Parts: sequence; C-alpha cells; structure tokens
Amino acid sequence: MKVGMFQTPFMRPERSPRQVFDWAVRQAVHADKVGFSEYWVGEHATLDWESIPSPELVIAAAALQTSRIKLGPLAHLLPYHNPSTLAVQSAWLSQILEGRYQMGVATGAYPSDAALRGVTDMSKNHAMMFEAIEIMQRVWKGEPFSHVGEFWDAGFPTSELSHETIRDLRPWGGSMPMAMTGLNSPSPSIEFAGKQGYIPASVFAGNAFLRSHFETYRTQMEAAGRPYDRLVHRVVRDVIVADTDEAARRLAIEGGIGHAWDVYLKPTFERFGILQGILPDPMMDPSKVDAAYLAEHVWIVGSPHTVVRKMKAWFEELGGPFGTLLVYSYDYLDAPREWEHSMDLLANEVAPLL
Repeated sequence: MKVGMFQTPFMRPERSPRQVFDWAVRQAVHADKVGFSEYWVGEHATLDWESIPSPELVIAAAALQTSRIKLGPLAHLLPYHNPSTLAVQSAWLSQILEGRYQMGVATGAYPSDAALRGVTDMSKNHAMMFEAIEIMQRVWKGEPFSHVGEFWDAGFPTSELSHETIRDLRPWGGSMPMAMTGLNSPSPSIEFAGKQGYIPASVFAGNAFLRSHFETYRTQMEAAGRPYDRLVHRVVRDVIVADTDEAARRLAIEGGIGHAWDVYLKPTFERFGILQGILPDPMMDPSKVDAAYLAEHVWIVGSPHTVVRKMKAWFEELGGPFGTLLVYSYDYLDAPREWEHSMDLLANEVAPLL
C-alpha cells in the first residue's frame, strides 16, 4: 500500500499566510524524505481553516526541495478558473517537475468561494467543470482549435496569427495525469473519472459511501472498455501513529486534529449532512461526538501494530484494499516532530505490512 498526504490545510485561522505556506512546504519535504508517494494541496479562496488559495505556489516551492514525491492540486476548482490559462500554467509545472506533477480537479463545494467569483447558481458547477476539462485537454494537444462554449470561449493560435512560433504547451510526456475528488454518494465526479480513466480520490464519509465509489468507478471503467484496478483508488482518511497507543491517542486528542474537528470539521460535516455516515452508529447523538470518541471510532489511531490491525479490519469491511491512503495534514506547527514521526511510522512501519 502507498501513502500520500492531502494538505488541505486544516490550519488554525490565527496562523499567518507565511506560517501556512512554510508548514505546507515543510510537510511536502518531510513527506518526500520518509517515502510518501504523493502530496496533494487543496485550493480555497475564502475559508479560514483551509487557507491556501494558490496550491501551485506551494507545489513550485516544494519542487525545488523534493526529488521523488509526486505533487499536485487536489483540487483546482475549475468553475473559478479560465481553463486556457490554467492549462498553460499546469503544463508548465508538469514540465518543471519532469513527470512528478498530477492535477486534481473539482467543482467547488463552498458558496463563499463561488460568491467571490460572482457564481450565484452552483447547480451549474459540474457543467462548468466538464467544459473546462474539454478546453484544457484541447490546449494540451497543442493543435489549433476554436471553441465557443456555454461558459467560456477558447482557442489555440496558429503561428500565422501570432507571426511567431507557438511554444510547446503540452504537459511532460504529452498527457496530464488527472484526478477527481468525490464528496457525494452517488458521485457524478467519480462517475466522470471512471468514464475518462482519471484517478478517483474519495474523502472518507463511511464505508457504505466508499463502497459506492468503488462500484461506480469500476462500472464506468468497464463500460468504457478499460481494465479496472482497485489499486488506482485514493482514499482520504485520518490516521495517527505513535510508538504506543497511549502516545498516539494523546497526539490526536490533544493535538491539531482534535482541535480542528472540534471547532471546524464536525460542524462542517453536520452542515453538509455527512457526519452521520462517518459515525459507526448513525443514531449517535452528534453532541456527544468529541475527540476521544473520534479517536476510538472514526480516526485510525495507535501504535504501528494497532494501526496495521485496524487497517486490515477496515479493508475487510470494504471488501478488499485500495491503492493509496491519503492522510490529511493538521496544524502541528507547535509540535512538528511528533507529527512528522507519525508520518514516518505510517510510511515505514505500517504501509509495508498492508
């Protein structure tokens, strides 16, 4: 099993932009050092707990200090970008990283991010995303085209038009590895990922939720005539490891993850109606869900031996394993070594046994 990180980030709102940036880059460098396979960076413009509006800046900085790990946004919110501009910028990053860049895309789920761009009808976001992907794919081919769409007009110029040679705008290797996140069940994004052969990335919202994503993706891949391999799946879930069970529980409950869930994530999941799906007992009173409960029943917390046991049990509940576990990054800026030790144990003591 491979391990990666999803740097959303869940940083306390009082952290300065420089602190958030430095932590995100530091996490990428450490993830590369201990053997994580990939590092994804979230994009949000207005959220005070998810405060990276430009993942490409973190990726560019990390590119200079890493050598093996793959880097990418998870995800660029396509309704809020000019697709031609984003296609050129991402292809350039792909060339800079020489094969270590992969691009995640999504529709955007938060009304405040939409309102900032003047989007008042988010029901059109999926259609906007699909049109943006079509335009970007055509730009990456590097061939002249003209597109007049519902949301954007675009084209690829000829050398006769500009009177100069058009530089190569293709990604490294000629194509862009693409990923799509799934936050709903059923998920139109996971369905589209299967149709296109993109990487599916599912945010954990309960086992039934994940099983539906696996089945949707498998069905669409097979319908498109592509071989299905469950190992392509990325699943985002909180996993905390320490030398002992007690130390892991303390790191989780008293640390950045406990605080983020108490103040931000639990209320957010309640608002989106997915908290009950995460809880093993759907009748559980949300007011009684605290960090201690989460550490025992929702997060995977413990020593390497305990985490391996819990992960294997989870795989059985899912009907088998998947390819890459993505762990969220949290605000451990004041205690980085314990958090980074958790990353090390996960990559080198837990993952090899799964």
